[in-house]
Amino acid sequence: MKRYILILSALIMTIAVQAQRMPLADSTIVTKHSVTANGQKFGYTAMTGTQPVWDQKGNVLATVHFTYYTRDDISNRAKRPLVISFNGGPGSGSVWMHLAYTGPRILNIDDEGYPLQPYGVKENPYSILDVADIVYIDPINTGYSRILDEKADRSLFFGTNADIKYLAEWINTFVTRNNRWASPKYLIGESYGTTRVSGLALELQNAQWMYLNGVILVSPTDLGIKREGAVEKANFWPYYAATAWYHKQLAPELQNRDLEEFLPEVEKFTIEELLPAIAKGSSISAAEKSAVIKKMARYSGLSETVIEQNNMDIPTALYWKELLRDQGKTVGRLDSRYIGMDFRDGGERPDYNSELTSWLHSFTPAINYYYTNELNYKADVKYNMFGPVHPWDRSNDNTGYNLRQAMAANPYLHLMVQSGYYDAACDYFNAKYNMWQMDPSGKLKSRMSWIGYRSGHMMYLRKEDLIKANEDIRQFIKKSLPAADQPAKY
Repeated sequence: MKRYILILSALIMTIAVQAQRMPLADSTIVTKHSVTANGQKFGYTAMTGTQPVWDQKGNVLATVHFTYYTRDDISNRAKRPLVISFNGGPGSGSVWMHLAYTGPRILNIDDEGYPLQPYGVKENPYSILDVADIVYIDPINTGYSRILDEKADRSLFFGTNADIKYLAEWINTFVTRNNRWASPKYLIGESYGTTRVSGLALELQNAQWMYLNGVILVSPTDLGIKREGAVEKANFWPYYAATAWYHKQLAPELQNRDLEEFLPEVEKFTIEELLPAIAKGSSISAAEKSAVIKKMARYSGLSETVIEQNNMDIPTALYWKELLRDQGKTVGRLDSRYIGMDFRDGGERPDYNSELTSWLHSFTPAINYYYTNELNYKADVKYNMFGPVHPWDRSNDNTGYNLRQAMAANPYLHLMVQSGYYDAACDYFNAKYNMWQMDPSGKLKSRMSWIGYRSGHMMYLRKEDLIKANEDIRQFIKKSLPAADQPAKY
């Protein structure tokens, strides 16, 4: 009898959700599935729907859409880790990691991440659902989430600190509703989502009294850590070297070395030679400048002339345009493995982001198909791949240091950073720089780790890295779970 009531309730909710252009403030649809992940076959429950955002008087201002996966054969949910997942933008829905990385279903792409037809989804045999339950959250105006009160103040949602504050409150309600307070908890964020979860780590701890076991940063932003001037200009050089290596633009003696054996040499050059040379400006001697430019060219695949003409300052947009200019090609911003073709070969920046158009090509049909056909969420509301969240208030971004403070106050809290070598939007060397500046004393070093992958911003689109990155998350969760009755103390 309960089964028929559940089916009838889901049917009624489906009809209600579908019959309007704005989502319901509070709704859930539950479906049952099975998957073979990490060699284990098991059933799981998917719950997708909306949960309100209230003001201090209890009035509904907006609703946040989520999709929550729980493994079925778990006898003690209190011991089961919960991973809370966000993407970035800041106006982007959670579609990217949901449908291409950690979730039980994955979009149809080839082994390098390029679109395939027919569009759709398939089983993800590498999902972390074998070791953790997962909730994917779409911040307001992304995915199916929307502001419901037209008089609501947009500044309550659209800003670095506003975003963190309302989402922390929302997570508290979600954890309470789903009885997950006793579970070990992890935040994972990608791109701007790393800003979001870094700030959430401290906000959850200080304002919601919710303590985490781990934070995973996938392709992190600068996290509010300043790097103007010479540091900003120099730090991109290891990324340039990785991209030149991938496109075979280096001298044979460099090209024939393995990427991960080669890059530490470039990193050393960046810190010990390039950074001080740029900082010297016009005071640098002609001989030293010439020697540094020669090495810059050697490691980047650019000509000495172009580097000198730009005063040793090569913006990323110029690099994407210049590296393969003689071939009439550009390279991608978020993943420089992707190739673009511009209207003209001249100019200082590409006409478009070749990687993003490729990704939208495959993700948009897949997520719309998936919600309608497999999760039974039939809505007239458009799924916003990128939603209207501007103007976004980026002031007072201290999220990197906030994460460090949360780690200092919580001995259980661990950090793992995942970066793609071919990502320029959130490049791998600046991700390392974040960690150095967050913890200059090195006191938290044993709880911080960084892992690089041979792909770009969404490293998991490449099958080899999808497998490795998910296994890295499994091992991170295993490492950061304390032994029974182990006290949280120094």
